[in-house]
Amino acid sequence: MARTMQAYRLLDWEQPPQLVETAVPRPGPGEILVKVAGNGLCHSDTAMPLIPGDMGTALGWHMPFTLGHEIAGWVDELGDGVSGLSEGEAVALISPKSCGGCWYCVRGYDSACTEGGAGRGYGRDGGLAEYVVASAPRDVIKLRTLDPVTAGPLTDAGATSYHAVRRVLPKLAPGSMAVVIGAGGLGSFAVQFLRVLSPTRVVAVDTNPVRLSFARELGAHDVVSGVDEGTVQALRTLSGGQGAEAVLDFVGVDSTIAAGLASVRPTGSFACVGAGGGTFKGPWYGGLPREADVFTFQGSTIAHAHEVMALAEAGLIRNEVDLFSLPQVAEAYEKLDRGELRGRAVVTPGR
Repeated sequence: MARTMQAYRLLDWEQPPQLVETAVPRPGPGEILVKVAGNGLCHSDTAMPLIPGDMGTALGWHMPFTLGHEIAGWVDELGDGVSGLSEGEAVALISPKSCGGCWYCVRGYDSACTEGGAGRGYGRDGGLAEYVVASAPRDVIKLRTLDPVTAGPLTDAGATSYHAVRRVLPKLAPGSMAVVIGAGGLGSFAVQFLRVLSPTRVVAVDTNPVRLSFARELGAHDVVSGVDEGTVQALRTLSGGQGAEAVLDFVGVDSTIAAGLASVRPTGSFACVGAGGGTFKGPWYGGLPREADVFTFQGSTIAHAHEVMALAEAGLIRNEVDLFSLPQVAEAYEKLDRGELRGRAVVTPGR
């Protein structure tokens, strides 16, 4: 008789996810079966049930599928042809799909691969289940000392933040200033990466006083409360009237985009990482900082995910999490949406 497991799945387009019983997958050639230790939750998960079928199909998604893309666990079974891994070994998983052979992949920009519209947890079965399948070795990061129960958020929240920080590092000389808008799951990692990798002055901006307090604990030199007309003035004052060399927006709504762009000095950088659906309604000429870089992206490269794990293994960054069981997954998403979590929500399917 085939084994079954519980999984938190989207069963059809524009329908809420459900906790259901489904078959345990089997690994094919070049794949491994992973027993999930922990899966981090992401705000993007809550938007997936709203995506209409025509848009999802264009992205390469197939219904039904299991949510969850911040995954770590233990190798449970090896498919044919897999070498270099052993059963019981602790691993974290790369969730974005990339072909490995396109123009972007061969140049190290696998996060821009044309096959990246679907990935593990968005369009393919993810980690909010007791077991998940992954390709090996491309999708696998071996864990040395990190606990797979809590390591999952490093693969996405950590790696995405790191990808943004690495992009702006050349501009962060001594005496510079970098601003992190949104000090939640991703922003708290960005604060740490900026402190570890650069000499810059780090300023965290958020509307939640608990998050601002946590950002200070993680190393932010200054914090600014709220995103309104006074935010830009406060950031200008902190930068001596010049503006910041880098602003990383992990919210991505109209107000944060406007405040972020207005706070960047000429020749600086602005990254819109948060998928809040915001727009920029100002004029291009006079509304954007002169000679500045303005960019956006989702996820990270495989190389950057490995580098984040190395920083965590070395004890240079913290990965604060709040643990929930799989039956508590809906409650965990509600707490995430209300901003009640100190760290990243992690669901532990086996507990």
